[in-house]
Formats: sequence, C-alpha cells, structure tokens
Amino acid sequence: MQNLLALDKYLFRLINQQWHNAFFDWLLPLVRNSYFSIPLYLFLFLFVIINGKKSVGWWIVFAACVPVLADFVSSKLIKENIFRLRPCNDPSMADGLRFLLSYKPQSSSFTSSHATSHFGMAMFFYSTLKNIIGKWSLLFFLWAFIIVYAQVYVGVHFPGDIVCGALIGMAIGYIVARLFNKNHSLA
Repeated sequence: MQNLLALDKYLFRLINQQWHNAFFDWLLPLVRNSYFSIPLYLFLFLFVIINGKKSVGWWIVFAACVPVLADFVSSKLIKENIFRLRPCNDPSMADGLRFLLSYKPQSSSFTSSHATSHFGMAMFFYSTLKNIIGKWSLLFFLWAFIIVYAQVYVGVHFPGDIVCGALIGMAIGYIVARLFNKNHSLA
C-alpha cells in the first residue's frame, strides 16, 4: 500500500508541478468547473430528442440517474467512510504545490466525484449511443479524461482518486446503460 501511495504522490507531482504551462494554467481550472460540461450535455440531450426514434424520455431518465447514483456512491458512501486529505490540504505536499483555484475543498479526496460522475456519463453515453454515432462515441471518454486530468493539474485530487472514481463511475454507467438497453432502444 505504501508503494501505491508513493506512486500516487509521484504522479501528482509530475502532473501538478512539472507538466504545466500558461495555457493549461488558464484552461484547466475552467474545464474542471461543472458548468463547463453543460453545453455538451445539452447538445447530447437535444441530439437524442431529435434523432432518437423511440424511448427518448426513458433515455433522459436513465441518463439523469447516472450522475445522481455516481455522486451518491462517491460523496455519501465512499467519501464519508474513507477520508484522505486532498493534495492542496496535505502538509506533506505543500512544498512546490501549484494550487490554481480560489477555494480549497475540505471534503475527502477519495474518490473523485468528478471522475465518478463524468466517467459514469461517458460510459452511459458510449453504451447507449454507439449504435447511432459509431466510433465517435469513444470521444466521451476523452472528454471525461480531460476533466479529471484537470482535477490533478489544479491540485485538488491525487491520480489514484481519479482512477478509482473513474472505475466506479464506469461500472455505474455500464449498469444503468445495460438496464436501458435491455428494456429500451433509441433506434
């Protein structure tokens, strides 16, 4: 376990302290903001409403369940039972830390709720839309990765928090998508 924690801190330092530039310093704090994703999600909802032939209402209900479940699992079940200091609050990380936000979150770092929610949505979108948009649906995972990379870059999460959150989110997204696909279809 100590080796994993040491690797986690090493990767954090690479991303936060070495792999940076002025453009990312400006862009990534914006990308990690929840409001940044609203245009994409609104576009997807409109895309499904326009192009879906049936079960559009059910798709919206199932899609809305993913972030609700992801946030509940990450924020209520895990964070309230496993506390880990965020890098921005960890005294052992203070030396050289680049913190790029105007506030320091005080909740547990493990797991990243951003990672859980966005990777959950990416998996749901991929699993329910791949028959309509094909390989383009893989871009949902790139979108989620950029958002969670920003979490490490700005100093609020360790990479391990991101990886665990992403895995949990993808499991939630897969289960919800499987339930939708089993009982409904957009085509």
